[in-house]
Amino acid sequence: MSANASQASKRERQMSMRGGRYSPGWRQYRAPFQPLGNDRAMFGPLQEMLLMHERKLTLCSTLEDIADSLPEQVERLTCLTVASALLPLLHHAHHLEETIIFPAYDALPDATKAAGTTQRLRIEHVEDECFADELTEILFKIGREGEVANAEMFGFMLRGFFEGTRRHIAFEREHIAPIVRAAFAKSPHEI
Repeated sequence: MSANASQASKRERQMSMRGGRYSPGWRQYRAPFQPLGNDRAMFGPLQEMLLMHERKLTLCSTLEDIADSLPEQVERLTCLTVASALLPLLHHAHHLEETIIFPAYDALPDATKAAGTTQRLRIEHVEDECFADELTEILFKIGREGEVANAEMFGFMLRGFFEGTRRHIAFEREHIAPIVRAAFAKSPHEI
């Protein structure tokens, strides 16, 4: 290991110490939220949606950790990292679903589909993004200042968001993905 790499590693460990306990630092949170970039070509739309689900679930776990650490043990770096990742991740996932997955689902003549399903999911996307915008603002403030103005209220906000997101993902996995997967297996060139 070079001297520069050793110094960077030491600096990163020092920055990661919070409240007497070791935190793995920003790398743990950065990787799940990076856009697909060049890896996108390896995934079909359905696989990409499922990957976005995994990334959103990782984000939900991090938000739950933040909620559990309120009010005294919140890691500022984690708040900044999540605040930076939250809206871009949601925008990317929602765009994929609304432009590719939902139209494919709606075009299927499957009698098992509930009428208005994708319309309801689109409305939830708008609500999620508005909620995430508020959370992002508070997370940035905590990351910069280190203080939680109203920990109880913020904890309820975090829990409301990540629980709703988990339910939304579960619904898409149980109801949207299997139907689209079956249709894709029949005619892959259409999805």
